[in-house]
Amino acid sequence: MGKPPADVNFTFSDAELKSLMAFGEVRFHEAGEQLIDEGDAAGDCLITLSGHTNILVETPMGEKRVGWMERGQFAGDISVLSGQASLSRVEMGEAGEVLHISHSNFQRLLVENSHFSDIFVRTMTARRVFAHDSSHGAVIVIGDAHDRDVFVARDTLSKHMIAHRWLDPETDPLARRIIEARDIDPADLPVVIRGRSKIMSRPDVGELSDAFGLDLVPDNSCVDVVVVGAGPAGLAASVYAASEGLSVVTLDTDGPGGQAGTSSKIENYLGFPMGVSGRELASRAAIQAQKFGARIASPATAIDLSREGNDYCLSLKDGRKLKSRAVVIATGAQYRRLPIENLERFEGRGIYYGATPMEAQLCGGQDVCIVGAGNSAGQGAVFLSQSARNVHVLYRRPDIRETMSEYLVRRLEETANIHLHPETEIEALHGIGSDDALTDRLTRATFHNRKSGERRERDIPFVFLFIGAQPFTDWLPEHMSCDEKGFVKTGPDLSNLDLVRAGWTLDRMPTRYETSWPRVYAVGDVRIGSVKRVASSVGEGSVVVSDIHRALGETSGTNDS
Repeated sequence: MGKPPADVNFTFSDAELKSLMAFGEVRFHEAGEQLIDEGDAAGDCLITLSGHTNILVETPMGEKRVGWMERGQFAGDISVLSGQASLSRVEMGEAGEVLHISHSNFQRLLVENSHFSDIFVRTMTARRVFAHDSSHGAVIVIGDAHDRDVFVARDTLSKHMIAHRWLDPETDPLARRIIEARDIDPADLPVVIRGRSKIMSRPDVGELSDAFGLDLVPDNSCVDVVVVGAGPAGLAASVYAASEGLSVVTLDTDGPGGQAGTSSKIENYLGFPMGVSGRELASRAAIQAQKFGARIASPATAIDLSREGNDYCLSLKDGRKLKSRAVVIATGAQYRRLPIENLERFEGRGIYYGATPMEAQLCGGQDVCIVGAGNSAGQGAVFLSQSARNVHVLYRRPDIRETMSEYLVRRLEETANIHLHPETEIEALHGIGSDDALTDRLTRATFHNRKSGERRERDIPFVFLFIGAQPFTDWLPEHMSCDEKGFVKTGPDLSNLDLVRAGWTLDRMPTRYETSWPRVYAVGDVRIGSVKRVASSVGEGSVVVSDIHRALGETSGTNDS
């Protein structure tokens, strides 16, 4: 492991320690006493006052001390802020006193004191980045590259900023040593290993969520605002609502980022002249929302929205119910599936809906295909061209400039291993194995040029789909007005008939982002007429909070349902 950069640690002055003591409790601990165990969720923030504390992490070579905290220094990474399960153990190395700040008080501290908030967030974020870059192995995924369960596990961990190592048991000697040392039955692969305490065989997203503390929202929680969706629009709404004093719970089926999280590099987003990946942008926004006290629950899928007096009730797939005074629908849209036989069979085994470093690692030195003509397709093509042998971009239009930004088109045209195929589509997919075999994977694809009629079969083991947009609105109630494609109508797009059907009884008309239900808003890609750009979604998510404040003020002491 390399030497940690300077910004992964910070030492508080005596004056700062005195101020911090108002938020916690000083306790004396003997040498060897355990303060935080691996897997503990919503743990205390620990600041050493005397003696020192050891930070211990399980690695493939056994447990190792990766740091120690002396007077004025604090333990933990971003999991202390988010409440996620700790991936390390904190043990008293030399007897002394430690300031314990509970998770709830730590959240209050971050909101009330910007000086301390900046220090904690900057240092904890740097530690998480260092852990990711170090690949010390506190979390290990062992399994075949083409196994769909491996992809799901790695994708989930990546979306939640959980550093992990992936090892292929067929090619990596370390994987075989770990399997033998941990007495893992090869039939149980793939496995996800969390330190020394937990081995999960073929875990689904729910089991991963439990193991890493990704969802700490209790049943029957009551808050001011529930935000459904953690893409750019939902995260922006969460940040602004929480920063203005509203209690916020944000739900997402997968993890922070939404469709934007699949973008390898966004180069035209304001304030990032060198570009930023969609996943990094989402990670920063999630941390920012949690700093202000928003709680992010994932995976958490909303399946119903109903009225309960003056409040709203959201029913979740796992049986939980949440109550809120207002709701922001930011569920976004998903890329459409190709109407091709065998598509589902190859999803996660050659068919992907995002181009991130994880996918790039899989397809290095091979030919890949991008289907789509929007900016996300262009960003994905440029990114994958750095690792793939050839990148074939297929689109149905004769001119890709109709739908893609000029700077990206020029980048595609200037990159030697990117090949543009206008008026061309994938007609068939071919693979090896059977659809229920772990070895099953995509190997070839048939291209069809619609203009010339030419059909050509190519060796393409990886296809990335960036086509169209289908809104996530199937779960919404019948009388919440949507257009024929499923996009939610808001404000001026609502007709009088829409409002009558929904039972609108207020003296005012719906505000710009308000749906046909009072205090229920839709922002971002899920909304009819929205501009499909990250900046636009962020703008809508931030602006809608002022409408929420006004609406909540109107309903104080009244019942408008």
